[in-house]
Amino acid sequence: MAYSNGSKGGRPPFDPVLMFKILMIQTLNDLPDERTEYLIHDRLSFMRFLGLGLSDRVPDAKTCQTN
Repeated sequence: MAYSNGSKGGRPPFDPVLMFKILMIQTLNDLPDERTEYLIHDRLSFMRFLGLGLSDRVPDAKTCQTN
């Protein structure tokens, strides 16, 4: 996948595979966006599934919106 070159500014995008895995967690557990964000921060099993470390950036609830 092609990413923007950053000339317009803003945050760099999250990895599409990471976002897909978050949608899988959210769908399989029937979680709202805010709860998904909380549980990713809270559960080491979710972080391991997503391939995140303790100090890695986690998408916030507004980024994970399914609407």
